Amino acid sequence: MMREWATVVAWQDGIATLHSEVKTTCNSCSARKGCGSAMLNKLGPKNAHVMQIASEKPLQPGQRVELGIRESSLLSSALLVYMTPLLGLFLLAGLFQMLFHTDLAAACGALLGGIGGFIVAKGVSMRFGEGEAFQPVILNVMLPPDVLRVEQESH
Repeated sequence: MMREWATVVAWQDGIATLHSEVKTTCNSCSARKGCGSAMLNKLGPKNAHVMQIASEKPLQPGQRVELGIRESSLLSSALLVYMTPLLGLFLLAGLFQMLFHTDLAAACGALLGGIGGFIVAKGVSMRFGEGEAFQPVILNVMLPPDVLRVEQESH
């Protein structure tokens, strides 16, 4: 199980709004100028993800929770997102090459297949993403920040 810590922003009617910080090592990597992950990190949210997760226990803002998601769910999602557009790219490029016998047609087929693969991956991921196996769950809950107090004796 993949684990990550998040901070509670709000809790209402059994739904917790959580703030999870993005941890990246892109700033310390020497290959960041030619790396696709570094480029994608620049396009997305800079440092946080906000999500809503069901929680029967009342939570307080500022409280930390440990989230978990199955590795199999994460791997199948990655496989869907990366392989569907790639498969569409190769299939339509080959089909257009066979039908029209030109490289331009193959390039257009590759472009259409890649875009179509992204659309299919998005549709499939939205359908399966709602499934329980693909949802993160709360594994551990830390005490609220105002529960612990440290008192010092003055001499």
